[in-house]
Amino acid sequence: MSKIFERLCAIRHLDPDFLNPKYEKLIDPFTLTDMDKAVSRVKKAIKENEKILIYGDYDVDGVTANTVMEQTLILAGIKPENINIMLPDRFADGYGMSPKLIKRAQKEDVTLVITVDCGSHNHDIVNKLNILNIDSIITDHHETTNQIPEAIAVINPHRKDAPTVELQNLAGVGVAFKFAEALVKEHLIKSGQEKWLLDLVLLGTICDSMTLTGENRRLGYYGIKVLSKTRRAGLKELMQRAGVKNLNSESIGFQIGPRLNSAGRLESADISLNLLRAKSSIEAAPFAEKLEQLNKKRKTEQISATREIKERGESNDPVIIETGHWHEGILGIVAGRLVEDYHKPAFVLTELENGIFKGSGRSFGDFNLAEALDFIKDIIIGGGGHAGAAGVRLEQKNLYLFREKINAYYQNLNLKNQEKFFNPSADLIVEDFSELNLDFLKELKQLEPFGPGNEEPIFHLKNVSITNITRMGSELNHLRLDLCDHSGKILKCLAFFAPKNWFNINPEYDHVELFVKFVENDFNGVKSLEARIIDIIDPSTLESV
Repeated sequence: MSKIFERLCAIRHLDPDFLNPKYEKLIDPFTLTDMDKAVSRVKKAIKENEKILIYGDYDVDGVTANTVMEQTLILAGIKPENINIMLPDRFADGYGMSPKLIKRAQKEDVTLVITVDCGSHNHDIVNKLNILNIDSIITDHHETTNQIPEAIAVINPHRKDAPTVELQNLAGVGVAFKFAEALVKEHLIKSGQEKWLLDLVLLGTICDSMTLTGENRRLGYYGIKVLSKTRRAGLKELMQRAGVKNLNSESIGFQIGPRLNSAGRLESADISLNLLRAKSSIEAAPFAEKLEQLNKKRKTEQISATREIKERGESNDPVIIETGHWHEGILGIVAGRLVEDYHKPAFVLTELENGIFKGSGRSFGDFNLAEALDFIKDIIIGGGGHAGAAGVRLEQKNLYLFREKINAYYQNLNLKNQEKFFNPSADLIVEDFSELNLDFLKELKQLEPFGPGNEEPIFHLKNVSITNITRMGSELNHLRLDLCDHSGKILKCLAFFAPKNWFNINPEYDHVELFVKFVENDFNGVKSLEARIIDIIDPSTLESV
């Protein structure tokens, strides 16, 4: 172990259980409330050859959870022809169990509905299913109230009577996987077969921005190994078209995830579902190509909407609320971009027909969107989600009140120093480049996957000098700095789409300071370590450039 990696582990308090987690230490799935009831009901379905409808969400977490649940049931003995999958339409149905599933269940002679990544708030739908003698099992990971639906089982780590806090970090696909684990323990699935589901667990967990510690660290550690040798023809096709070279959190979050999400955002999540279920590359290819096209369209519409909002000028309110006529599938992405650019929580809403507005919110730090929407529930048609991401629907006549009450709620919280959540915080100061090599990168990869709770390490380069400054790209908007340590060793640092003021750095400074992340560069088959610039400290002011 290199000295720099040893220091990093010490600062982060990373023990051997984190660096090399044991699969056997996964938490007992029967710790989850109602897991025993769900397993018993599935045993009955297997014995009586029942038809089952799986119903999930339209995002990456939902689509991967649907696929995991389907394969889990097949491994447990349910005939594939007895399994139906239904995804809601983002535009017609919205989030949660749609009334349409009742008609679908009746049409298919279904006697058991199993949800993934939703259902904890759909009491009415569950009650109607009960009247029709159609049982339901809810598997979900969203916040719950004290009153849960009257289903056969409600498996949700956020239940008020849930005994294990650590499992609250599970994504919807993570809860579905715990169900697979339970069936393994009950000897309905051969031990080890469930591990091949972990590639999907990893994708859903990262793309839903779940905390990557505890149980998710264990699942993610093995998930990235499974994804690297995935058997899924669809994922192989998708990664090839996306140009994925290094399989890591970045490629999942910025290449694989957006493509899988684009279907549910712009058309139908069934495209992504069909890709994941494809049995061959020939079957998967048209779905992968369609996702590639949809992702390009998503980028175009996102850029257009963001530009339109920025041309209006920055809002003086602590919470940004913007309305317009944009594709509702991109609202959350645009809200996230506004948060990044203005360092404020943001809601972006688009007008639907009949004077109804639908929107998505993004937040950071100590401002919880789910709690904010609950506080103003009297003026909205509906809404909810997580602390950092939520959806909302309201009437046009309440737009002013919405803006007023959300901002008043934020101000009454009297939150302090929220800007700190955007300031880079380095794990280590580095003044000597001698250990910055490919062996060190291999050590860093042991910490993958990165995400909330296990952020990618940031390093503070200090007391180094500039030997070269280069503007790159067709529009000269990329920056390359060659830095030199005290011994004369050179480190290449890059910033793509660099802020304009970064190009003003004076090459004559004896010493500069930067915040960077280390990555692997593969150019014409030659691999090397290089740095990605997070921030530059201007020596003349000792502040960020």
